[in-house]
Amino acid sequence: MAQDTAQEAAGTPAAPARVLLPLIVPAVAVGVGASLLYLLVSGLAERLQRVLWGTLPEALGIGPYSAAWIMIMLTATGVAVGLVVWKAPGHAGPDPATMGLAAPPMPPRVLPGLLVAAALMLAGGPSLGPENPVIAVNVGLAFWLGRKLLPRLPGGVWSSLAEAATIGALFGTPVAAALVISEALAGKPLKGALWDNVFAPLAAAAVGSVTATLVAHPTFDLHLPEPGRPHWVDLLAVLVVAPLAALLGMCAVRAFPHVHRAFGRLGHPMLALPLGGVALGLLGVLGGRLTLFKGLSEVEELARDPGGWSAGQFAAMTVVKLAALVVAASCGFRGGRIFPSVFIGTAFGLCAHALVPAVDPALGVAAGVLGLLLAITRQGWLSLFTAAVLVASPTILTLLCVATLPAWLLVTGRPQMQLKEDGTSVR
Repeated sequence: MAQDTAQEAAGTPAAPARVLLPLIVPAVAVGVGASLLYLLVSGLAERLQRVLWGTLPEALGIGPYSAAWIMIMLTATGVAVGLVVWKAPGHAGPDPATMGLAAPPMPPRVLPGLLVAAALMLAGGPSLGPENPVIAVNVGLAFWLGRKLLPRLPGGVWSSLAEAATIGALFGTPVAAALVISEALAGKPLKGALWDNVFAPLAAAAVGSVTATLVAHPTFDLHLPEPGRPHWVDLLAVLVVAPLAALLGMCAVRAFPHVHRAFGRLGHPMLALPLGGVALGLLGVLGGRLTLFKGLSEVEELARDPGGWSAGQFAAMTVVKLAALVVAASCGFRGGRIFPSVFIGTAFGLCAHALVPAVDPALGVAAGVLGLLLAITRQGWLSLFTAAVLVASPTILTLLCVATLPAWLLVTGRPQMQLKEDGTSVR
């Protein structure tokens, strides 16, 4: 009764079940399809990576992560992706610097080139993740097929289902998608209750995450030793590390439009992308093999031995990976910015632990990732969720909620690591 009264007062009656039930079948179909496409792209990229960075250099008698091979591979990846962007129909989609997690539906003819460019990037070593291009492809396919098969459903439904399903598959849980959807709906006029609006996307995300879990068993948990009962030093640690990580991320955000403008002056993908590959090769030589690729496997390697590197080495990896993220996102490689940001935040947090042993490594990692993602993505819930799942602990979650506040004050209202069509930063 109280709920009904509140809904009547708000003027937003709940959607009846008969409206929501027909959305379940499309949600399930999109959830399975989006998850399988993500797994297919990731699997093919991993196999190609093993060939390019293992089988091929061994056959040639070259060290797979020698300076020469890193330069060869990153430059060749820039050439290969440049050819795809130049010659593929639709030029493999719009400028990736203008794209975020929410993607407008693209014509079907554009999607194959975008998939090929993303797979080559993932295998070749640039510091970007699969999230943006895979979401864009899933949105395009779902929109196109959905409008043909069920034209009565609004086109926006298919886009929201595909976005949620892909995020669920990427993180292996629908919670991340639910948080992203809720944040996207904030401030928008809703028809019905919030849960009526997230019902179908959440169903798609749940199916997508279950499909990914059953097929590939993804996990973000780094299995770092869980800290015990929190102390004042732990609270102080997260209150320092998270804002510092956010400030570091804002340095990259500030540099982003300038670096993008510099590559844009070259005027052709066969100039910008190969030159970007050369720059990434030099950074890879400087930072070592752990600063290559999207960063998820490399994060796990760092977490297995938090004391295996010095503070200086962690600091070098942090700076090099951050520079590689800016270059890769600026010169035209098709990829997302969340996965490499997780590596940067992890290296930054472990650097804090190496400098001040009183900083628990799990707390340092979680706070570092939180601050970096807040600066790079400007999505509070996603940043908090990602940091929390890396070191699953109720204690850490409580401290992270506190650390979010000063870090958010530093980034809110400031430029994001995403550009408008005219090259200015999104705020």
